[in-house]
Amino acid sequence: MINPKERLLTVLRGDKVDRPPVICTGGMMNAATVEIMNNSGHTLPEAHSDPQLMADLAAAIYEQTGFENIGIPFCMTVEAEILGSEVTYGTLACEPKITKEVFLTASEVIMRDVNEMLGSGRVGTVVEAVGILAKRYPDVPIIGNLTGPVSTAASLVDPVSLLKEFRKKPKDCHRVLDYVTDLLIGFAKQMIANGATIISISDPTATGEILGPNMFREFAIPYINRIVDAVHEKNIPILLHICGNMNTVRSLISEIRADAISTDAVVNLRELKAYIPGLTTMGNVSTYLLQFGTTEKVASQTRRLVKDGVDIISPACGLSTSTSLKLIKTMIDAVKEG
Repeated sequence: MINPKERLLTVLRGDKVDRPPVICTGGMMNAATVEIMNNSGHTLPEAHSDPQLMADLAAAIYEQTGFENIGIPFCMTVEAEILGSEVTYGTLACEPKITKEVFLTASEVIMRDVNEMLGSGRVGTVVEAVGILAKRYPDVPIIGNLTGPVSTAASLVDPVSLLKEFRKKPKDCHRVLDYVTDLLIGFAKQMIANGATIISISDPTATGEILGPNMFREFAIPYINRIVDAVHEKNIPILLHICGNMNTVRSLISEIRADAISTDAVVNLRELKAYIPGLTTMGNVSTYLLQFGTTEKVASQTRRLVKDGVDIISPACGLSTSTSLKLIKTMIDAVKEG
């Protein structure tokens, strides 16, 4: 019988499998709910900064939910913190947040040595946790998560100022994006070296709704593809999650070289697959439904996505920490049991 790692990797190669994998990548799209943490005794915020606790909590999510992967970290602040921004680690029920970016404008950014930064902060915590999990679960895909380049740049520079500078000072913005992309590539390579099966990027600032098609093509795609190419050089597949409504950038998605595209619940994945033949799609069970819906509605939406030919089933975005384990398992069982 095919194991979870083989099933997911087969799909990402574009080959057929018995059914879609059902996953939750980690990072922005993590499933560290209060219920799971209380059940396991492995809790946040402590697990954000301890490799053994991080691995144990990620394992508890896998064991309790039935998701067919393990993903870490549980936030989008690892990169921001090593870049020098101020971060709060949150609470059991609240995820970490950036409280203050280092620079007001892109032109002010002072470049630091990327290799030195990669030896600091929680990078080592995540990389060590990847290694623990890869040894403990050899048949389960371990997904290492990155914050996307535009969102990482917006965690270093005040995001409102940065978005204005995309129009007014594009050269300065490209300089910052090159800088953070180097950092992200280095982080990905460390996770891969320690056993990550797949890399996943979530870039919530790089949406069509925020950037529009011209800026998406200029400031998002080239830097995402730089990461994709670097990861592919290591023979590792890569997932990309794009938030929001994709209508304004739909025609550009085929320029992205990721192995699968994950989308928000507002996107009709059946139509997207028809629009871009050969695209491997991932998603997009409503996280609102997973938080507030019924078992019947969650199962119905999940089965519809399977029927529509979605290649990988997953939540459409980050799960609320108050999401019930019962509804998460309803989604997973709807895929596994048909």
